[in-house]
Amino acid sequence: MPGRSLSLFSRYDALVAAGAIERDPAQLMALATLHRLVKDLTHSAPVRAALNVRFLFKRKPPLRMPHGVYLWGNVGRGKTMLMDLFFDAATVTPKRRVHFYAFMAEVHERLHRARREGNGGSDLVVRVAEELSREARLLCFDEFSVSDIADATILARLFSALFSAGVVVVATSNVEPQRLYEGGRNRDLFLPFVALLQERMEVVRLDARADFRREKTSADEVYFIASDPWSRAAAEARLTAHMGAGPYTAKTLRVKGRDLRIPRARGRVAHFDFAQICGCPLGGSDYLALTKNFDTIIVDDVPAMSFDRRNEAKRFIMLVDVLYEAKTKLILCAQAEIKDLYHADHGAEALEFPRTVSRLVEMRSRQYLEQWAARRL
Repeated sequence: MPGRSLSLFSRYDALVAAGAIERDPAQLMALATLHRLVKDLTHSAPVRAALNVRFLFKRKPPLRMPHGVYLWGNVGRGKTMLMDLFFDAATVTPKRRVHFYAFMAEVHERLHRARREGNGGSDLVVRVAEELSREARLLCFDEFSVSDIADATILARLFSALFSAGVVVVATSNVEPQRLYEGGRNRDLFLPFVALLQERMEVVRLDARADFRREKTSADEVYFIASDPWSRAAAEARLTAHMGAGPYTAKTLRVKGRDLRIPRARGRVAHFDFAQICGCPLGGSDYLALTKNFDTIIVDDVPAMSFDRRNEAKRFIMLVDVLYEAKTKLILCAQAEIKDLYHADHGAEALEFPRTVSRLVEMRSRQYLEQWAARRL
């Protein structure tokens, strides 16, 4: 009788048979690597190295600790789908799958709580890693990316401690490890983390044939281009229809001890101008709070951006990632087509924006909107 680990290929074959995906040689090669890790996790014993400062940057992994997998490639090639198949097939417990934005927001919240409790005499990053290692032996991260210097400064210590504790990490990303935090401030201090990932994780490039998200059927009109008075009037009429009848009200959410203001809300729908949601110093925690309180987010007056507006583009990328992960409906009224919303020759945002384009295309599809409707039940 086949072992449980064989279900990884069985699940992939079932998706092919159902017509959900097409069999792809590159996906099968990546799946073989994940299949080996499922078996390694099944036969490896839990490893709990003592967590203290002397383990930071320890280069040799604990005995019998399997290496993780860093799966990278262009947008829409099936990275998340493969990781989800792996996560379901892995029998190791406890395990956890989380979007990387949400994970780092949680890490900072734990650090804040530890400081507030007066634990300043110890390395707080290591203490947080110890908590996390007790909660998950396997961590799966979707959309691994680093653009925040606050994240960059703690990642090497955090992951060194996690690896020393025997935590196995699987991650998807649009870029290879050596391009993480590319162009970031004080990047030379970040490079030890890149070396750590390359040593503790098997780096696999997924070079599948196409962006599968773009092949999905578009269903609902949730993206409007307001380039002239006529199209603007049409867009406003549709936005009003999405908001439903009745007056808007302002609402305030409490996020990490501060107020997040929603200028217009009605029921489970929130309406922002672009400047209100991406032109302010908001982050992943704010956008996660929105997904917990609203099913539909409307963003008006989305501009076409260039490098000089990269901070706004960075927040827009983060917003789309968080809403996509939560299967929240996003309705946009923009100045240009999706593919023309950001243009730059360099910078992290230029590398990441193709993912945003791909996700916005998928968020218009029938499949995505069916997932959104199921979430509301």
